[in-house]
Amino acid sequence: MRSITKDELRPEYNIIDIRSRHKYMISHIYNAKNIDENNLVDMPYMYLDKDKTYYIYCSTGTHSKRCCKLLEVQGYNVVNVEDGY
Repeated sequence: MRSITKDELRPEYNIIDIRSRHKYMISHIYNAKNIDENNLVDMPYMYLDKDKTYYIYCSTGTHSKRCCKLLEVQGYNVVNVEDGY
């Protein structure tokens, strides 16, 4: 699984914040979409395209790492943002 730090993110990347809507509304990485972790893992076809790369983050990096592992198994190109936001 690939990982990067939040400092390496670029605005043009497909960035996904899997934290709660409340935390997202308080503050988030510029250009990030907020998608609930459970929805993303259970129904990735609703949100992701297998031909694109997605950068996923949470608060600490723990949930995003797990999420990335589950999505990779399903054939999605995802990158974990280490240490979260």
